[in-house]
Amino acid sequence: MPPQPASSAIQIVNPGSSTASASTTVRKPSEPSQQRQCRNVLIYGNCKYEGKGCAFYHPPKSPQAESLPDPNNLARIASPVLAQHVNAPEFVPGALTHGPTVSFPEPVSQGPASRAELQDSSAEEFYAKPSGGALYPLDYHLYTKSAVPVPDQSASKGGFFVAEDIRLELQRRMDDIWAPPVSTVALPEVHHYHSLSPLEPVAGDRRKYFGHWNSICYRAISTSNGSVYALRRLENFHLAHESILANAELWKRIIHPNIASFREAFTTRAFNDSSLVLVYDYYPLATTLFDTFLKPRTSAFTNRQLRTDQLDPIPETTLWSFLIQIANAMKAIHDRALAFRVLDATKILLTGKSRLHINCCGLADLVGLDTQDRATQQQEDMIAFGRLMLALCCRNANIGINYAKTLEFISRVYSQELKNAIHFLLQPPPLATHGTPKIIGQVFDFIGGRLLQEMDAMQLRSDSLEAQLACELENGRLVRLLSKFGFINERPEFARDFRWSETGDKYIVKLFRDLVFHAVDEHGRPVVSLSHVLMHLNKLDCGSEEKLMLVSRDEQSCLVVSYKEIKRCVESAFRELVSGVY
Repeated sequence: MPPQPASSAIQIVNPGSSTASASTTVRKPSEPSQQRQCRNVLIYGNCKYEGKGCAFYHPPKSPQAESLPDPNNLARIASPVLAQHVNAPEFVPGALTHGPTVSFPEPVSQGPASRAELQDSSAEEFYAKPSGGALYPLDYHLYTKSAVPVPDQSASKGGFFVAEDIRLELQRRMDDIWAPPVSTVALPEVHHYHSLSPLEPVAGDRRKYFGHWNSICYRAISTSNGSVYALRRLENFHLAHESILANAELWKRIIHPNIASFREAFTTRAFNDSSLVLVYDYYPLATTLFDTFLKPRTSAFTNRQLRTDQLDPIPETTLWSFLIQIANAMKAIHDRALAFRVLDATKILLTGKSRLHINCCGLADLVGLDTQDRATQQQEDMIAFGRLMLALCCRNANIGINYAKTLEFISRVYSQELKNAIHFLLQPPPLATHGTPKIIGQVFDFIGGRLLQEMDAMQLRSDSLEAQLACELENGRLVRLLSKFGFINERPEFARDFRWSETGDKYIVKLFRDLVFHAVDEHGRPVVSLSHVLMHLNKLDCGSEEKLMLVSRDEQSCLVVSYKEIKRCVESAFRELVSGVY
């Protein structure tokens, strides 16, 4: 059985007592191998607090060092400077001339003394041992940069946490999901969905599907899994035969990043009528392409004339992104011998800046409108696709049938490649493909290199989000560490147990907690500084060899310990709680 590691507890004594232990008093300057050298000496060449209370080691000055020029000019040199190197040209890395200065931990010495220290029983807690056999310190007391280079530096300005724009967007989405229902009329519980909240106006101009059924969309919560879904309800719908609902199984199998997934369909009389309800995935804060780009603005009278503000053209890169996403989704549908049949700007959801999700898929199949063969329906899908892109280019939903004049406008604003792709989609099959059936895969011949640009944009976005996720990964370590502090400190069942609360490892953890969270400045005001907390917690998490002084609340006792020793105390006390051995 391996020997148990010795306790990290250090005797608490009065700093002024002559019987203080050598392990708790400040080491003498004659022990350079056991005490950390003062950073002021390393950086500036001297320390103005030497002999005035500085607890770090100050090496004796050599005659060679006294002949050096002003040490303030050598701030970037982190090692002793020789006399013959004084007149050497100064080297300043280009990366240090821009942005904030980044500090790095000092490398651990690989000398015999350091190797001997690594042989103790707790070495593997603070060092990683790869397959090569060499030991490397886990230097995580500073936040590490993401392993993925992020060209867009503005996206990673958050530093320690997720960037503010991403954080606000995610927070708004969560608020939208759990917002209380806005309806003033109590809505019933439908099937296994409750807390229905309308996402569309319930009065006035109602949206109709296929000229027959009024429709309204609700946000609802499922009782089976607690997730939020979008429920599309068709009012006064009478199911002709049960075989129609069999089409739902075909659409449930389609999983695509640009399609709002269809979950299920059912009929209900909970709204005091016969309604058909289709369930889709819910995207918080999503808007439609119509509301975002095509909804007409309010006109106003200016100088006795009716004037309507002209909408700015949509950037061509955005239009290419929309065209690629819709074409990709349409190819996935057509390859399964299905068709959208309801493709227009009011059925396409926009999330974020340019991410599209085609909604209401399978609606026409579920209502039983099978008046045409599937090949003809797919041809109409592509024509509807061309009309949609034409409307987006003109930012006008009522483009009519004068396509030639509209295409002429597109040629003046956008590239010839975009015009050719839209023209191909709008042409009937015999004219577009010389008599052969037109397929959506042919659209990618017009896209060409735009696919590569879209892929580059997606990968850059992915790298940016991965870098932000790495910041949250660092924060997760501190949450686990703070949880251990909460478990250990001031447990009520051990309030009268002197062995637990006021001696040994637990007391050291308590004093460190006071240093981090209960520190005060010279005026007695609380120090509320996040950088102060992060610095101490990260050094503790990596088990740094740096020492610090812990002072009791009555200021009658103090301890000089390292972060590594405090980490052992935390782990030891936490193991006692987990094992039940107190």
